[in-house]
Amino acid sequence: GWIRYAERVLTNLVTSHICTAKSPQQIMGSLVKGYFARQQNLSPDKIFHVIVAPCYDKKLEALREDFYTALYNSQEVDCVLTSGEIVQIMEQKNVSMKDVTEVAVDSLFDEIKEGDVVRHDGKRSDGYLEHIFKHAAKELFGVDVKEITYKALKNKDFQEVTLEKDGETVLRFAAAYGFRNIQNMVLKLKKGKFLYHFVEVLACPGGCLNGKGQAQTEDGKPDKALLNQMEEVYAAIPVRLPETNMHVQKMYQDWLEGMDSKKVQETLHTKYSAVNQTASNLDIKW
Repeated sequence: GWIRYAERVLTNLVTSHICTAKSPQQIMGSLVKGYFARQQNLSPDKIFHVIVAPCYDKKLEALREDFYTALYNSQEVDCVLTSGEIVQIMEQKNVSMKDVTEVAVDSLFDEIKEGDVVRHDGKRSDGYLEHIFKHAAKELFGVDVKEITYKALKNKDFQEVTLEKDGETVLRFAAAYGFRNIQNMVLKLKKGKFLYHFVEVLACPGGCLNGKGQAQTEDGKPDKALLNQMEEVYAAIPVRLPETNMHVQKMYQDWLEGMDSKKVQETLHTKYSAVNQTASNLDIKW
């Protein structure tokens, strides 16, 4: 949602500053249609790749031209279902969670035992602010940050993280969730009062766990108790840093031809640019 807004409304003021790394959804698409397809000796168009997401906008993302391979007439992600839609399908089929047999989680990597689920740094299903902050602190300033302290600014969905060294603030990151905070952030940018080195932006207040594609309460309002419960479940998953994951390192070596190769840029990165407006602006009137 943020990318679509940036490309159609904010244009080059913002698009040139957006991180080029693909989203987790599309990186998974690259892995499934590239790495996994090669492992299984399958053409990418012979795999139907389904993503379950908390967000309707991920459907639009899956359709982007950047994520289509003409050679195989194949999208990296073929179908996106929201978690709310999964609930609806189960209700239509009169299927209850009690009726579903629990099975172990499969893996792209043959060596990993089933059910071994890990996550990256972060207290909930946000992006990579914590990982990038710790990595930048170590690489740029030799500081090993163990725990990150967030400072809430105008509200709990606009938070700041700073690193001080020798009495000077050397890193200043922010997390801006929801369009009220996004618009305040853009206003600072336009006024030349933008102090941040990195900003993590999510379109939904409360982050992705509070996405509109999630199962909703009858009145359509966020279920705070359920949201807190999901955050607790997510936080309980063990963290594994990518630089310590031998499977990630092996994949860079065997499949991506090194850490800084041309194939890495083609496979794991994309590009964002201003989109010319058509006569109808219906697609941005959310």
